[in-house]
Amino acid sequence: MKIIVMSDSHGDRETIEKITALQADAYFHCGDSELTSTDDLFKEMYVVRGNCDMDSTFPEEVVAELGDQKVLMVHGHRHNVKSSLMSVLYAAQEKSANMVFFGHSHLYGAEIKEGILIVNPGSTLLPRGGNPATYAIIDYAEKITVTFKNMEDEVIDQVEFN
Repeated sequence: MKIIVMSDSHGDRETIEKITALQADAYFHCGDSELTSTDDLFKEMYVVRGNCDMDSTFPEEVVAELGDQKVLMVHGHRHNVKSSLMSVLYAAQEKSANMVFFGHSHLYGAEIKEGILIVNPGSTLLPRGGNPATYAIIDYAEKITVTFKNMEDEVIDQVEFN
């Protein structure tokens, strides 16, 4: 299974179009798109509301079942992800999710805690911490590989989990 996750595009429609043109089994946007929930870009994508999204019809969280995987996606601002991952981890446990995706901090990263894959794809427009703009590709088979790519589709970082 191949999943593409992006976040914090802040009105950059062109980047979302470019990333969703890539082949994947599922696409996730972790909020702060600053577009409307009725935008055609979101027809085949899971999307949540971020703290900068004015469209209140976006959901605050999404729970998606992809084969034998259960994904929880939130933006992260309501889970204080800039301070700790514990709140988002607990939310995933409450939903019996084995993956959780979030944005908000504009910093990419992936780790497994208590058997749950936690992924922040970074920001496609306004990265922080001296990082380039990124999105994440998750390949899930016998092992999990999370690849962070920049907007030129170059690999910035990659993490493998068994």
